Amino acid sequence: QNEHDACGVGFVADIKGRKSHQIIEQGLSILDRLTHRGAVGADPEAGDGAGILLQIPDEFFREVVEFDLPESGCYAVGMLFLTTDDVIRAEVESIVLKFVEAEGQHFLGWRDVPVDNSGLGQSVLPTEPVIRQVFIGRGENCSDQDAFERKLFAIRKLIANTVFHNYGEQSGTFYAASFSSRTITYKGMLLANQVGEYYPDLADERLTSALALVHQRFSTNTFPTWDLAHPFRMIAHNGEINTLRGNVNWMRARRSSMASEIMGEDLDKIWPLTYEGQSDSASFDNALELLVQGGYSLAHAMMVLIPEAWSGNDHMDEKRRAFYEYHAALMEPWDGPAAVAFTDGRQIGATLDRNGLRPARYLITDDGLVVMASEMGVLDIPEEKIVKKWRLQPGKMFLIDMEQGRIIDDAELKEQLASAKPYRKWLDATQISLVNLPVVVGSMSPDPETLRQRQQAFGYTQEDLKFLLTPMVLTGQEGTGSMGADNPPSVLSRRAKHLSTYFKQNFAQVTNPPIDPIREEIVMSLVSLIGPRPNLLGLSDGGTNMRLEISQPVLTNTDLERIRDIEDSSGGAFRTRTLDICYPVEKGSAGMKTALDALCERAEVTVGEGYNILILSDRNADADFISIPALLATSAVHHHLIRKGLRTESGLVVETGAALEVHHFATLAGYGAEAINPYIAFDTIQAMLPKISEDLDFDEAQKRYIKAVGKGLKKVFSKMGISTFQSYCGAQIFDAVGLSSTFVEQYFTGTATTVEGAGLKQIAQDTVRWHKNAFGKNPVYRNHLDVGGDYAYRLRGEDHAWTPNTIAKLQHATRANDQRTYELFARSMNEQNERLLTFRGLFDFNWAEQEIPLDEV
Repeated sequence: QNEHDACGVGFVADIKGRKSHQIIEQGLSILDRLTHRGAVGADPEAGDGAGILLQIPDEFFREVVEFDLPESGCYAVGMLFLTTDDVIRAEVESIVLKFVEAEGQHFLGWRDVPVDNSGLGQSVLPTEPVIRQVFIGRGENCSDQDAFERKLFAIRKLIANTVFHNYGEQSGTFYAASFSSRTITYKGMLLANQVGEYYPDLADERLTSALALVHQRFSTNTFPTWDLAHPFRMIAHNGEINTLRGNVNWMRARRSSMASEIMGEDLDKIWPLTYEGQSDSASFDNALELLVQGGYSLAHAMMVLIPEAWSGNDHMDEKRRAFYEYHAALMEPWDGPAAVAFTDGRQIGATLDRNGLRPARYLITDDGLVVMASEMGVLDIPEEKIVKKWRLQPGKMFLIDMEQGRIIDDAELKEQLASAKPYRKWLDATQISLVNLPVVVGSMSPDPETLRQRQQAFGYTQEDLKFLLTPMVLTGQEGTGSMGADNPPSVLSRRAKHLSTYFKQNFAQVTNPPIDPIREEIVMSLVSLIGPRPNLLGLSDGGTNMRLEISQPVLTNTDLERIRDIEDSSGGAFRTRTLDICYPVEKGSAGMKTALDALCERAEVTVGEGYNILILSDRNADADFISIPALLATSAVHHHLIRKGLRTESGLVVETGAALEVHHFATLAGYGAEAINPYIAFDTIQAMLPKISEDLDFDEAQKRYIKAVGKGLKKVFSKMGISTFQSYCGAQIFDAVGLSSTFVEQYFTGTATTVEGAGLKQIAQDTVRWHKNAFGKNPVYRNHLDVGGDYAYRLRGEDHAWTPNTIAKLQHATRANDQRTYELFARSMNEQNERLLTFRGLFDFNWAEQEIPLDEV
């Protein structure tokens, strides 16, 4: 889940589909010249991984195997990495044969792949697998090669899932580098120049192909392994899929609602589609396979997974816009910087992400050769032979169809696909825009008498109003503050903290160029689609699935009432149910677990009853009812519905008083909320408006606040190289700091947590403490909000490492050159360890009772 690449990728292909050994030699030459884009460890002979994908070399295999082969296209070759344990390998091979025959195909034989490991580094040799090729003949239940490919996909997943179930998902037991009747992949944990040496097959003149797709890996966040080397079965990828957690979660959630006429019962055999520990590229490859085997063309599938920027592009052709707008409801973008080369053995092409944040250049020669790579100069081709030299542009694609013998450029390709179905007609029949829904008379109105208590119940402070809310209302953007925080992490604080403060935003820190959310606004989008998600593989179901579109995820009170009343205005296509996330105060902190379980159960039942928009609401929080933290309730329901296979059946809207600043909205969206109504923030703005501005009316102030949140969200997205709210929703791009791993695994499943800490009990106690402040008898909180103290030192506020006392000592010591005063300053700073303001303050040495002789060290 933390896999990112900054690699070298390239391919060479003959436009007319003419096979030759020269193509393979040229592919290896490209690979060799991309060496500098890969990584080398302390062992100079150990690389991160490299490989080459080819068409099945039919003539070669007929001469080297000892058994008869059917005609070309009627047999497949599985390139398998197997464990070195003889006993387990024999068991795994029997599993392979079992499923080949059970699925009606014919086992033809095994071939041991010759390898030369003399050049492998000492750190790589122990990880080297046994590499064997299994040959499979097409069965009578496959009418053509496409049907055979679909059956091979199902067989491979059945084998892998069974092996992983029996032996665990540890790397090295079983991995199919390729399993196809069209393509084969030679790869490994190799340096670029080792691929041809390690696999003697590649030097054999009889080995021919019309294409060669190559990749040199640079893994930045994980250890390299044989199975994570590229190319995968359909792609080679340079870049990062930063929305991976969300993409994988949503793919898992779609399982129960997915059906395919073309795959039939085989669709049930491929799950789980991805495995924990896979790289982003491997998971993307799995998703592409599913779409292609489910009936999408290769280019169509790539346009769905990595769409170009369309929502902010006023110059885009209407047909193409309708195509992207329709598919936005089917699949959220796999977002992030990416140059992806892809092939199915008949076509080969490449595409760039919407921002063009990875290099990809190509040239075409007069004899029908196409060369694409991360940079020019990978092959020595005379200039007079080059008829075109250009680069891939952001969001653009080019495709070589070797069966047609021609290049299909971006404009023609997308025109064909956009015109293939009546997407605009389908949209007009199924899409409802929030702004077109009727305004509901009698919407919720603020209650100024109880505002202070409600603010206190959700942890509002004086600082929140002064430093966060006021600048957003006055300027339409977040307030500016200095960097650096000397207050303790939430888990070490003696004060009740907002649950979102335990989650720290991830950012791409190694290979990801930053996106400027202001100057590159055209590629960014806050559009959110609420409601059930259509069948991803229902290619002809276009006019049947309704969806509600909102231009940005922050809902006004009026917007929320429109959604509540949507059943009448949508003719029954949408049904909304509000789920109260509050529970009786007498249950105390101990009652939150039961309340959470009941909420999840209620959500499951409600979706089962046909309600396709759930509103999680804490509006009933008062002296008698405590609210479950909205973030906890949202994530718990989101993951519960995923586990029950119901998440794609319903949209999730949150009506909460706990959302105020951008991070609150980011965490709610990251854990599944498709829209958020911060009703107490709006009530607060209305109450404070006369004090901060005489010129602003409430409608304008509300717009500015929503604009500020939107700009803040785009800034958060951009730090991870993400461009759209749809990609961010459910992506869980956070690390939990100071939360119990048990608590995180249950309610925030899939989130990384490296520092243990608070569990549900402590979170519930903090919530109860806020509630007592709001509705208790403490006179301190009767007329005033808590001071806060997060942004500046305050009496009775949050602890700080730098206090007025320590700063005064430091100033006095430096101005007077006073050693004694400096020692007092140093002592007070060092005492932070005892005050537990930092994690490092918890660190101590476990001193040995006896001295260790130096010569033993």
